[in-house]
Amino acid sequence: MTEATLYERLGGEAAITATVGMFYDRIMSDESLNPFFADLDMDKQINKQIAFMTMAFGGPHDYTGEDMRTAHARLLSRGLAVEHFQAVANHLQATLETLSVPSDLIEEVMRIVGSTKAEVLNE
Repeated sequence: MTEATLYERLGGEAAITATVGMFYDRIMSDESLNPFFADLDMDKQINKQIAFMTMAFGGPHDYTGEDMRTAHARLLSRGLAVEHFQAVANHLQATLETLSVPSDLIEEVMRIVGSTKAEVLNE
């Protein structure tokens, strides 16, 4: 029997969709982060994030978005730095905690998020 993916253990599509919605509510309420999203179509951004997380967590996907380095290059030119990356990660962790996701799954999600840091920040 195959072990369930992180996507499945988190609750699948409905859980990812709920998480991303709450996550972006937190980001848009954060004055240090919301300027990075000011000129984006947030519905499109949310859908991209759902697709990315689905793929990153082992769910069924047809993610065709840009790689992390390319997707964040514009933001780097606008001052995106390690403190912003950490703030986003903190908002994701707080969202998962608010949704009562078990701590072992949160740790797994945060390891995946942490693994993207060098690409996001073009290090």
